[in-house]
Amino acid sequence: MEQFRINGGTKLTGEYKLAGAKNAVLPILAATIVTGNESKIESCPELSDVQTMFTILTELGCKITKEEDGVIIDSAPIHSYTIPEHLMREMRSSVFLMGPMIARCGKVTLSYPGGCEIGLRPIDIHLSALKKLGVTIKEAHGFLECTADRLVGNRILLDFPSVGATENVMLAATAAEGETTIINPAKEPEIIDLQNFLNACGAEIRGAGTGEIFIRGKKSYNQVEHRVIPDRIEGGTVLTAVAITGGNVVLRNAIPEHMSMTLSKLKEAGCRIREGKDYVVLFSPARLKAVETIKTQPYPGFPTDMQSQFLTLMTMAQGTSIITETIFESRFKHIEELRKMGARIKVDGRTAVVSGVKNLAGARVISRDLRGGASLVIAGLGAEGETIVENICHIDRGYDKFELALRKIGADIRREPTVDMY
Repeated sequence: MEQFRINGGTKLTGEYKLAGAKNAVLPILAATIVTGNESKIESCPELSDVQTMFTILTELGCKITKEEDGVIIDSAPIHSYTIPEHLMREMRSSVFLMGPMIARCGKVTLSYPGGCEIGLRPIDIHLSALKKLGVTIKEAHGFLECTADRLVGNRILLDFPSVGATENVMLAATAAEGETTIINPAKEPEIIDLQNFLNACGAEIRGAGTGEIFIRGKKSYNQVEHRVIPDRIEGGTVLTAVAITGGNVVLRNAIPEHMSMTLSKLKEAGCRIREGKDYVVLFSPARLKAVETIKTQPYPGFPTDMQSQFLTLMTMAQGTSIITETIFESRFKHIEELRKMGARIKVDGRTAVVSGVKNLAGARVISRDLRGGASLVIAGLGAEGETIVENICHIDRGYDKFELALRKIGADIRREPTVDMY
């Protein structure tokens, strides 16, 4: 096990270049199965979740060649349709392997997925949608056996705009007869990136980012090269880290449009922001102002993946903020750790009331999930004294060499083995 040791109180300044988006690259890596061909994926971040996906693809029979800025995946030699249970439990994102495996092999066997413990995240929406395409699903002893002799396009109304369910249907429908329409799909930029990848392979998909997505099934696909979009959540995380320290930063390789709600709330907090085609500049105020209300919503609303980081930012803002989490019921686990650092936070169900304090104090805290762990790093950077963040394996799932990137803009942070204090 490893931990971060952080000496806070230093203003972060300089330039920071965003890596490829975790939430875009994982479904695209899964989508390479559909093509039965070579796919070159550029701007592929070095994350533990990405490495888990590589391991799954290798177990299925894919050949993987890593390059300096990406990876080449040849899915032609796939020989297995069973995803190992221990790998499924490592990563929630593995659930959208159902769609491409059914499209390519007509069957897949897998266990229920794992990942961060931030709520139930049932996959009923995925299963009911796939059934409408002609997939037969048997559930027994924690495993799912999915088969389809023939996939047929259909109109599929999602009860909730689930990102994973939208991706699964898109991927399965690439092999369905006729046209599939997804009504009430997720509209995230990562959905558009998946559409762009599949269309570059020869698919016929339109409507990603809108209220309906149309997919026409195809029999064969081409080789492709694709560059993954920048990580908007990494971008928001870095901007909140800079803001809590009173610093300024130029965020490179960014798409401001993808971060519009996060940028809007940072402006409300008193930050000055300038946007360009592929960059964002942030200047922090002498003291942050509380943002009265924040409610997480599906895109283009405020992202649930930024709730933990922004809540942490508000712990040092002047005034009171009310933050409501509507997506996941267990995404306040970082609050107990923030209280150790002097934060004043009251929780009522899915709502947190944050009364800002002038200073946080360094402490030993534990990361319990990916974004909550990142928020504790942010708290440590803004706090007085030394903070130790334990269990950083969660953080490594979504941030590429996070401590090295933060050091480039002045952070006093280092990775070290965890010392057993008990």
